[in-house]
Amino acid sequence: MNEWAAIWGARDIYINGFFETLYLFVISSILAFLLGCVFLFIYEGKWRVSNHILIGFVSMMRTLPFLILAYLMYYGLPQFGIRFDATTAGLLALWIYHGAYFFEIFRGQRIVMPKGLIEAAVAHGFRRHQVFIHIILPYVTMSSLPLLGNQLIICLKDTAFLCIITVQEITAAANSVQATYFIPLKAFLVAIALYWVIGLVLEFSVRRLRLFSRKRGFTHV
Repeated sequence: MNEWAAIWGARDIYINGFFETLYLFVISSILAFLLGCVFLFIYEGKWRVSNHILIGFVSMMRTLPFLILAYLMYYGLPQFGIRFDATTAGLLALWIYHGAYFFEIFRGQRIVMPKGLIEAAVAHGFRRHQVFIHIILPYVTMSSLPLLGNQLIICLKDTAFLCIITVQEITAAANSVQATYFIPLKAFLVAIALYWVIGLVLEFSVRRLRLFSRKRGFTHV
């Protein structure tokens, strides 16, 4: 059988893997972004104990390989009576892991944020949550778009590790095809192309957001 014909015959496997990867990436990215925002809000409270816990958590995530976290979610938690299916365990791992990185990106941008913006908001009677929602969050988000774009690409690539815990995403689909038809080169070339498509859409979206942020007057973007 022609190798490309075999690939075409297995297209449903790739399509299912593509949408599974897309689902994992989109949901985990949104949740990770929100987690990073929540962590930043807590960090803005200046409570020493909670801030030390947050910094310790981020430090642990930065030194912990993602694959180990995925293993712990899927194989480790059942020892404590907590069981998740493979997709849910993968989502939780991506959410927690990249939420820590989003927070660290936001924290770095918050440090270099001009103090005058906060002082002006306070002078106009803004409360803490209003300052955070209307001043701090838009600034740190828009000014860190290149870093956020890189982190999203890393999140996309980390979905490939989830094939180890039996999640049927793109890499698992390619591995299944190459094991069935013994065509590893073309099977994984298709997988690369599918990841690339998602990456191109992501890069285009980030560029559009950067143009929008410049029009809104954000600097360092």
